[in-house]
Formats: sequence, structure tokens, C-alpha cells
Amino acid sequence: MLRKVTAKTLPEWLDHLLENETDETRIASVRHAHPEWIVRALRQSLVMHGRPASEITELLEADNAAPVVNLVALPGIGNLDEALESGATPGELVIDSALSSGGDLGRMSSIREGTTRVQDVGSQLVARAVAGVDLGQSAKDGEKWLDLCAGPGGKAALLAALAHQEGATLLANEPAEHRAKLVSQALSAVPADAWTVRVGDGRDVGKEQPETFDRVLVDVPCSGLGALRRRPESRWRRTPKDLADLGPLQRELLNSAIDAVKPGGVVAYVTCSPHPAETTAVVSDVLRKRDDLEQIDSGAALDAVSLSGNLAPGTG
Repeated sequence: MLRKVTAKTLPEWLDHLLENETDETRIASVRHAHPEWIVRALRQSLVMHGRPASEITELLEADNAAPVVNLVALPGIGNLDEALESGATPGELVIDSALSSGGDLGRMSSIREGTTRVQDVGSQLVARAVAGVDLGQSAKDGEKWLDLCAGPGGKAALLAALAHQEGATLLANEPAEHRAKLVSQALSAVPADAWTVRVGDGRDVGKEQPETFDRVLVDVPCSGLGALRRRPESRWRRTPKDLADLGPLQRELLNSAIDAVKPGGVVAYVTCSPHPAETTAVVSDVLRKRDDLEQIDSGAALDAVSLSGNLAPGTG
């Protein structure tokens, strides 16, 4: 049996398996090892974001590629000297970032101390965009920032460091106590007067602390369809029902974030899923039911903190 299996390469076996198949979704599903519903969802997401549906092949191939390891030096606290000396290369999209050359990152004292962290470029850009939006004030000193869904603490650590630089403070909220401990650990390299960790349901923050925060990040629980490269097994665990189940929670958290922000402040709704049901649909639903909001161009906010200054277009 094994001799028969090895008689052909994987591409040859796939060609044989699909030789009579005409459905494009089925072909992409088998050839790139993605459930059909995810192929359809990602294709829909491309179209919704103004991209050609033909890019689905590149997107599925990217999901199956080995993930890269990006580093960030907490601004004002850490630096990338040790990482660069170890072979890392400077990041091309965001300041204070680097692309790791691999190996045991734990050998670097800056990693062990938490002043340099492993963090995807997308997460770095999001945190910097939240901190960088112009609120029409001359200074950020005294501002209050909120990370509503902070666990395990990666974005919160970068936000806290940025807040410390600006004389602001960060409240990092996490409902699960064990994850809240991870948040505290992630923030430990930042001076303690710049941050506080709250253990509680993010849906309650807006009621308990209305109109309190200048900047709010709400990185909601989601299907994770945009992070399949790092968690490839999740594609086989998730189902369309997960999207339906998560929708009400995502809307409640976004509404809580809006209730918690001051008039004139900014709320960033973030997911690691490109699916319209978790992104544009949630934001549109909330906007339709409230009259106290103004939607800003998220693409412009991200471009403003990107070294390239030319990321994918979008409003949200």
C-alpha cells in the first residue's frame, strides 16, 4: 500500500483526485486543504474588500506557508540591538520591529525580560494606530486608554508602553483570571504607574465606566479565519455555526466599548478574521442602531503608522 502511495507526488495525486471535478470551491478546498465553507468565506471577504476573487489561490497558499516570527521592541523601554546582532532583520512595515532569523529566542535577555516581544506586524500596527489617531488635542498627557479584551496581553503591552511615553494610562480588561495573569506578565516590563489590569466581563465596562476613556481597543473573540497560518488546525475545528454564535458577543462588546469612550474619543474594532459576518456586518449593525458615532477611515489610520504608508485600502 505504501509503495502505491509513493508512486506519485502529492500534486500528482491531487490532480488525479480532481481530474473530473468542476466545482472551483471544491477544487480549491482539496488542493489547499481548507474546508469548503472557509474557501467560500475567504473569497467573499476578498470581494467585500475590493480585491479580485482570483486572489483566493494566493490567500490559501499563504495560509499554508510557514509563519514568520516578528519582533517588537517596546517603545521607550526596549530596543532591537540584541535581536539584530543575532541575525534579525529590521522590519519594513512598522517602527521598532524586526523579522527573526529563527533559533531559540529565549536566549536573548531582552525577550526574557519582556522589553522585546514576539508579535505579528498586524497586531503592532493596530496598537500603534489606536495610539496615533488624532483626537484634536495638543497632547495625550492624562489620557485614559482601554484594551477591552486584553488577553493574553500582546497588544496591551505595546499600548501600555505607548501610553507611558505619552503620559497616558491603560486599563487592560480580561474576563478570565488565568489570562488576566498573562496580561499582567506581559505588561510587567512597563512601569506600573502606566497600567492596570481589570478582571471582569468587557460587556460591563461601558455601563460601569461610561464616557471614561479617550482611546478604546476592542479586539473581540472571533473565528480566527485570518490567522490560519499560525493556527492551521483551527480550520478543521471551526464551523459556520461559530460565526453565528460569536456575533451577539461581538456586538455587545463593541457597544460596551462605545459606551466607555468619551465624546470625541476613538474606538477600534478589531478581529483576526476577515469574514464580513465578523467585521463589516457587526460594525454596520451597531452604526445603524446608534446616532452618536462617526466612522473613520481605518486604512488611513494604519497608513499613518506604517513605514510604507501604503497598506491595503479600507474603511472601518
